[in-house]
Amino acid sequence: MIPALFLSHGSPMIFLDQTPAHDFLVHLSEITGRPKAIVVISAHWETQGFQVMGTEHPKTIYDFGGFDPRLYHLTYPAAGDPALAERIVACLSGHQIAASLNTTRGLDHGAWIPLLLAFPQADIPVLQISVPKVATPRMMFDLGRALARLREENILIIGSGSFTHNLYEFTGQDVAAVPEPWVVAFADWMHEKLAAGDIESLLDYRRLAPFARENHPTEEHILPLFAALGAGVGMDGDLRDETIVESLHHSYNHAILAMDAYAFGG
Repeated sequence: MIPALFLSHGSPMIFLDQTPAHDFLVHLSEITGRPKAIVVISAHWETQGFQVMGTEHPKTIYDFGGFDPRLYHLTYPAAGDPALAERIVACLSGHQIAASLNTTRGLDHGAWIPLLLAFPQADIPVLQISVPKVATPRMMFDLGRALARLREENILIIGSGSFTHNLYEFTGQDVAAVPEPWVVAFADWMHEKLAAGDIESLLDYRRLAPFARENHPTEEHILPLFAALGAGVGMDGDLRDETIVESLHHSYNHAILAMDAYAFGG
């Protein structure tokens, strides 16, 4: 069965910067194979409640400013999958998770930047699910559990965010700068809990993890991880069961961005 993934996309410059994280994404399809469709839960689509993208031909959204002009000439013309979107809305409703269909939404850079590296042909249908502004780790985990059976159909579920994400601390550090100790401490704690399958501690990371608020002043970039984790556990899993967790990539960009990637339930 295809795993669910958490990917750190960091900055849009990951597409141009020749970093280990860039190289990892270029070779991602060697891990996943060719999925039937791709569902992305992106940090960059925040809404009042869960929304599912049912756009037939989603546009490429340039939801960033001040970056290399070359980025604004890139496109990702993948088709949407309205039928799958409607199925997802119905599936979530069946699990008492309210969600609505959005038929105008395009692909934000949390989706199309990593996908352009991993699946450059843009020939696999893609849709997104939003992150509610009031979302909690457990809400996102429950979302992922409800989506888990899609993996049986070779549908790739991706949570796209950043393992650490405090851009207030970016002061022009080189992309290869040595990571800050407070970034490493948080990332190490997350690695430890993920490797142990300690889901309850992970869901309570805000209280338990060192430097949690320093690394995530707001939570939208870490919340997609919990959706991917839930999709790896599934509705039939138990929080006490051993969860299959695989670390796929570990590196740092600009001293403050941990660029980790994980596979769940593969």
